[in-house]
Amino acid sequence: AKTKHNEVAPSQHELALVYETVNIASDHNQMVMEVMRQVAKRNGFACLLHEKPFAGLNGSGKHNNFSISTDTGYNLFKPRPASEDDSLFILSILALLRSVDVYGDLLRMASASASNDQRLGGFEAPPSILSVFLGEAVTNQLLESVKGIVHKDNNRSSIEIVPALPDLEFDDSDRNRTSPMAFTGNKFEFRMVGSSQSIARVNTFLNIVIADSFEMFAQRLEAAKDFEAEKKALISEMFAKHIKIVFNGNNYSKEWQQEAQSRGIPIITNTVDALEAFIADKNVQLFENLNVMTKAECQSGYEVELGSYAKTISIESATLVHMVKREVIPVVTAELGKLAQSITQIESAGLKNSKLRDGLEKLNNLSICIIEKLEALEGAIQGRNASNKAKQA
Repeated sequence: AKTKHNEVAPSQHELALVYETVNIASDHNQMVMEVMRQVAKRNGFACLLHEKPFAGLNGSGKHNNFSISTDTGYNLFKPRPASEDDSLFILSILALLRSVDVYGDLLRMASASASNDQRLGGFEAPPSILSVFLGEAVTNQLLESVKGIVHKDNNRSSIEIVPALPDLEFDDSDRNRTSPMAFTGNKFEFRMVGSSQSIARVNTFLNIVIADSFEMFAQRLEAAKDFEAEKKALISEMFAKHIKIVFNGNNYSKEWQQEAQSRGIPIITNTVDALEAFIADKNVQLFENLNVMTKAECQSGYEVELGSYAKTISIESATLVHMVKREVIPVVTAELGKLAQSITQIESAGLKNSKLRDGLEKLNNLSICIIEKLEALEGAIQGRNASNKAKQA
């Protein structure tokens, strides 16, 4: 690992693994998760990989940093010096933008889970609206390439530390942590992945959607009679179609939610809706065109994921019922009895304490509320179980 440090929530820590090719990285990521569980248990601790174990505190996720390199190590997402032709970099960025714009629902699905639903949208976790942060420098580079708009101040902003030393340049990376897909110097960082999830699926989907964009670009350029003219036309067309997916502002703001809706960017807030992407016609066609999955396999994957989600919710609901019945209601009932007895003894002595009586009434109302909600939850669980039995019959 390159970095290991504590995070915002109590006993929360970050571990940043060294980058490597995606298939090996996926295996190592899974191994690290298992090692952390085992080491924690051996030392009398529990390693919580749940995305949102505590309400009101920062959840846990994975920042999936990825770039695309050729077999010679040429990073397609690395900006080129002003003296070099940046067409390949521009096309690669546009391929990513097209992929996120056209197949954003697939990427949202790849990060969907019952527990991650509780994390996305707050406390430094990205929202469920999938957009791309490029930063000022890369955005200006795109504008210059497409529209010929040259920004005079295209250098990085800097800060003066002391007069005797050179100014310190600000990094192009996004540091507000609100963007779900951020350009960070020479790679992109996909921040929606949950801490308990394997990174295999999300990276598989990233490769699939970007491969589709590159294939489309290649077909047009290889068939062109005038390569340079077609390249310029392709860059201009992709920019016009997919620049809407770029947002460099605060992704938490209500204004962005409204703007995203006006741009036609999907807002998928829960796993059940997100899983629909698995069987959407355009996505099934994508999988079949690239020989990744058949339509039947997509349908099967959808049903498996939906079943897994339902099972998770069912287990958590049953656990909550058990906890409330065994640990909450008995304590509340005992406290009500003690408080009522104290009030009776005080009043039998000819004294009055309205504050204690108000407290008793408030606690009693809260206990009624708990029991009513518990009964409603039990009713929902029983209804689901009855429905499942009917289907099996």
